[in-house]
Amino acid sequence: MSRQSSGLLRALRALALTPSALGLGCASGGAIPKSQHARLEQQVGSVLVTVEYNRPVARGRRLFGGIVPYGKEWNPGADAASTIGFSGDVELEDRPVPKGTYSIWAIPGPEEWTFILSYAAKVFHEPYPAGKDALRISLRPETGPHIETLGFYFPMVDADSALLYLHWGETIVPIRMRAGAGRAVATTRRSWRASEHRP
Repeated sequence: MSRQSSGLLRALRALALTPSALGLGCASGGAIPKSQHARLEQQVGSVLVTVEYNRPVARGRRLFGGIVPYGKEWNPGADAASTIGFSGDVELEDRPVPKGTYSIWAIPGPEEWTFILSYAAKVFHEPYPAGKDALRISLRPETGPHIETLGFYFPMVDADSALLYLHWGETIVPIRMRAGAGRAVATTRRSWRASEHRP
């Protein structure tokens, strides 16, 4: 087994044993949701990255190109929209992202995905909040071992960089990130503020 495959399997075992995955984080009383809540925290350099999401289950269904249509905005989660927060400025795939919390969206495709961060953080998982994009990047999905319940995890973390996986079924979408983004983030903030005041 290769080092990369071994690291992926260790990450998947750790994901499966989180309290949310085991149902230990459920509130007492009331109906237990089918899509359990999860919270992932990872330090990347000086930045704390936090992902909060609910975890839908495959249950034998065809996922991408099936219950999740190709070519349409989709929130990878259930109920409340999945979010990612950064305690400091970062770069995702060499694109600057200012500190803050964003909702996560994607447009799946057979060969290419569009990964989206939205300034509309506190929203439901549908409809997609058009006109609020903070970032859009193109990513190529990979194939990996089947994971029954949708998950976000970090198979690799270095001193100031990391690799985040979105994984469901046999589809893995890798997102590279780096702590700190310098002047490019300041430019992004100015552009967003200017757009808020346009008629």
